[in-house]
Amino acid sequence: MKAIDPNNLGERENYHFLTGVIIPRPVAFVTTVSKYSNVLNGAPFSYFNIISSNPPLISISVQRKKGEMKDTARNAIDIQEFVVHISDETYIEEINKTAKSLPPEESEVSITNLTPIDSLKINVPGIKEARVRLECRLERAIPLGGIDGEPTCDLLIGRIVQYHIQEDLYENGEINVNILKPVSRLAGNHYATLGKQFELKRPF
Repeated sequence: MKAIDPNNLGERENYHFLTGVIIPRPVAFVTTVSKYSNVLNGAPFSYFNIISSNPPLISISVQRKKGEMKDTARNAIDIQEFVVHISDETYIEEINKTAKSLPPEESEVSITNLTPIDSLKINVPGIKEARVRLECRLERAIPLGGIDGEPTCDLLIGRIVQYHIQEDLYENGEINVNILKPVSRLAGNHYATLGKQFELKRPF
């Protein structure tokens, strides 16, 4: 085994190592609204997971760029709401377009063929093309990382207040993943779809 001290690696080297071994990662497509211009922001994030099911809490880590908070984190903190969409094969190419760096006054959604749709319980629109979307209120935002007190990311914890799911995906209280066809992030420009599946029963 090769032993590597992460403190001896630069930021990019740690990034490549972590994104190369912590795989596959689910991709959250997040929409937020600017407090000042009412612009609908959209961006994909693969530092995304479940925190709790009671209450339903999810986390999204938004990396800062040269110390500056990204629009998604800023908007979520300002408005205290956001929508998380589960990425799938049917619209991943449109989601990828939103990864383009645009100024805050421009909407990433406007450069795609995605369709905004009103939410039920929050004021941030979702995206109609998503087979699953989660309306969230911000539970907590935690600045983390960095040296000398300068954060390098913002951890957003969202409390889900409304689920939206395509009807044929939900069977007997469970999700049919073969219909959902989720997409996961690997390293670099590589993504993965569902492959071979197997079952392991937990020991009692």
